[in-house]
Amino acid sequence: MSRSSLALAAGLVAGLAAIALAGCTAAERTPPTPAEIAPVPPRPPAPPPSFSGPVLTPEGACTGAAPGTAAAIEPGIGECDLVRLKGRAPTDVLIGEGRAGREVQVLYTEPGAKELYFFVNNRLDRVIKS
Repeated sequence: MSRSSLALAAGLVAGLAAIALAGCTAAERTPPTPAEIAPVPPRPPAPPPSFSGPVLTPEGACTGAAPGTAAAIEPGIGECDLVRLKGRAPTDVLIGEGRAGREVQVLYTEPGAKELYFFVNNRLDRVIKS
């Protein structure tokens, strides 16, 4: 190849590189103006908890008299019904708020075993015995 061919090829490569780089910076990237951003509608307030009846305090006491309608420990009974059916205060009570509302874990330590009762909105959801 001659010098003029090499110079022409080098000039062509340099020109293509300049065009390619110019394309990267030609369009300015600016954030959208506030008028272009659609407002997000506010979320409605959370509904009040959907449970009724007396509930347990962190100390394991009931906030009122248990209705006394439950005859056995089964899904759906209330927190205070569990205490009434067990006949004694729980070993420990953990109270929190979850996606479903009020969530309570009630621990009873039995001889040789532990029983953990999970309540959602004052209704027994599940039991774990170990």
